[in-house]
Amino acid sequence: MSVKPKPLRTIDPVWQQIRAEAEDATRTEPLLGGLFHSSILHHASMANALAFRMSMKLSSGEMSEQILREIADDAYADQPELTDAARADLVATYERDPTCHRFLQPLLYFKGFQAVQAYRIGHWLWQKGRFDLAYFIQMRVSEVYGVDIHPAARIGKGIMIDHAHSIVIGETATVGDNVSMLHSVTLGGTGKEEEDRHPKIGDGVLIGAGAHVLGNIRVGHCSRIAAGSVVLQEVPPMKTVAGVPAKIVGEAGCAQPSVVMDQLFAMRTGRDPLSE
Repeated sequence: MSVKPKPLRTIDPVWQQIRAEAEDATRTEPLLGGLFHSSILHHASMANALAFRMSMKLSSGEMSEQILREIADDAYADQPELTDAARADLVATYERDPTCHRFLQPLLYFKGFQAVQAYRIGHWLWQKGRFDLAYFIQMRVSEVYGVDIHPAARIGKGIMIDHAHSIVIGETATVGDNVSMLHSVTLGGTGKEEEDRHPKIGDGVLIGAGAHVLGNIRVGHCSRIAAGSVVLQEVPPMKTVAGVPAKIVGEAGCAQPSVVMDQLFAMRTGRDPLSE
């Protein structure tokens, strides 16, 4: 008798690795055994663990853990792509952040990863027309993680936000796939206009710490924005920009800046060692 293969989403090597790491961590640090069991080992799937973690971190006197857990469970059941995006974000963090040595670290400890997953639940609520609840999630993410992402913003998968303090992403902003950004990045508007007013970040972009991208401008795919830059004009694909206001100072230096995470460039000579 033939055996019907399992759907791909039921085969999750990332989740199996997280569980194995949690079992090992429980043996190594038994004082945190309760955390590893309640957050990971107690759950049958990554979606269940994500829902539990979000509800634990964002609950307050105004919204109980149980209600938040039910909201998140509904979101993951209704839109399995949310779990796919979380898995891609987790792998991106593991591959790009040199301080990340295990898959369980982002899920348990990294506020950049956790804030993005909570945003995704808020975005799901926004798409369902549940605007007040989406705003509530945004507020709690800002209070808990210091990250302010409007629930209407559109963010791709494979996102890595390192340190994640003081991140601001506006209502009409879009962020492509495989983007990396560091702390204190702003994707903001330039005034009080109410239409499409925020940046559009392409795939594979690296945004340095403290960079501000302002207005309805496009940042081309696989480009680099240097730390502390203020970007007010469109950035062509595969370029490096720096300064206040930012100007093109060279090529992107490699095919995937957001993966390589190299923020150095030779500004005086215009020579970028990565491109050689």
